[in-house]
Amino acid sequence: MKSTAVIIGGGLGGLFTGAILSKEGVGVTVIEKNATPGGGLQSFVRHGETFDTGMHVIAGMHEGGNIRRICDYLGITDKIHIKDVDSDVIDSLYFAQDKKTYRIASGKENFINSLAEEFPHQRKNLENYVKALYDIVSEIDLFYLRASETFMPIHGEDFMMSVQDFIAKYISDEKLRSILAYMNPLYGGRDNMTPAYLHSLIAVLYINGPSRFAGGSVLFANTLVELIRENGGEVILADGVSKVFSQERRITGVLTRKGRRLEADWYVCAIHPCTFFQLLDEPSVLPKAYRTRLDNLPNSYSAFTMNIKLKPGTFRYFNYSMYYMSRYDRIWDFDRADVKWPLGFLCMTPPEIEQGEFSTKLIITAPMVWEHVKKWENTTVGHRGEEYEKWKQECSETLLNMIEELFPNIRDCILEINTASPLTIRDYYGVKEGSMCGFSKDWKNITISQVPVITKVKNLLMTGQNCNAHGFCGVPLTAINTCEVILGKNYVLDRINKI
Repeated sequence: MKSTAVIIGGGLGGLFTGAILSKEGVGVTVIEKNATPGGGLQSFVRHGETFDTGMHVIAGMHEGGNIRRICDYLGITDKIHIKDVDSDVIDSLYFAQDKKTYRIASGKENFINSLAEEFPHQRKNLENYVKALYDIVSEIDLFYLRASETFMPIHGEDFMMSVQDFIAKYISDEKLRSILAYMNPLYGGRDNMTPAYLHSLIAVLYINGPSRFAGGSVLFANTLVELIRENGGEVILADGVSKVFSQERRITGVLTRKGRRLEADWYVCAIHPCTFFQLLDEPSVLPKAYRTRLDNLPNSYSAFTMNIKLKPGTFRYFNYSMYYMSRYDRIWDFDRADVKWPLGFLCMTPPEIEQGEFSTKLIITAPMVWEHVKKWENTTVGHRGEEYEKWKQECSETLLNMIEELFPNIRDCILEINTASPLTIRDYYGVKEGSMCGFSKDWKNITISQVPVITKVKNLLMTGQNCNAHGFCGVPLTAINTCEVILGKNYVLDRINKI
């Protein structure tokens, strides 16, 4: 008799877990509270334009890439609309402090060359730094979809040091150190906290070559939903879980907001663990020490986003990401509430399936800590009051003033603006404090800040960005871990490696 699984949450982790399990014959039901599936893959329509909520840049989708290989195994690669970022400039970094722009290229040699042109005295250091990045990532079997029998892998010296110390170990020029740390908002980086391996994962993915979803990231989410349904599974939308029932260290069923009772052999939490705790009929089914530890873990910071609809034919499309940084010595301060916001932002023009010369939209994402919106934390969407709306307008105006340094005529190109704050992210994603990258990892005690996919409840598993690693690469890899608890160790990896 085939086993069954109820997956709570239809974000990237829940959908990948559901897609893998359903492909292997497990009877899957995914429950998602929002009408649109995907979590960070969700798209929404404002002013007649489709905007993505989170997954603006992705990695691992190049030929031979790890996520591309998972998609090959699932049989969905030819259904995905992907546009690779320009290889000669994947990221453009502008520092307002000296009005200097750095253009970063993909590929090991090109990446090194693009920075060595500005810092020729650091070429050898850059070579050693890039080698160290790849050496660290090579220690992670799952990143390369390698089957492993090692329960407690032994890692090298660099793996667990702080990211700031790691960069400083190889790079002697302080300005270049700051430049190499530019992507830390992509993993919620904290200089004295984030382990070097997390920085290395993101850096290697981008050096290998990033991509974007064309036509909206929700198309990818819908592809996973269709696959689950084709495999006989069910995806329930616009009806989240309201209660989780338990008895004697087992989950016995869930109740949805619309009154539907579901039971299964396995239950997978694909939402923020602290949000899941609130659904338990009896919280003590999970040890108090476990719940307390996760409740007290620091979350990565959030963001304020401007979604701009552009006037037709006024703003040229650019096929890379632009970063605005205020100062070199503030590159690690995005998590601080005591500094003037914003310290910087990420700017991009999302591609259409048939992208032309001009873009129809521009997305600006500026890291923001929860303290900026804490006074409104007990409000709901659409009912936050005039003070909140005024505050959002002020934030938009501040960002527009900064964006004009990059695009002096930007205001003439704008038709409409829609904004989202950490509160929006919290409410739509169901994540604590609007966290963009899950729990913060701490190099000083990495076992405390990681959430294993196996829990003390016999038939309850975890998946998603709070386990292992986050993002478009980390979450699908964690889904493999989760699925192999049900299917057998290395079962999925062996299937992938036979493709």
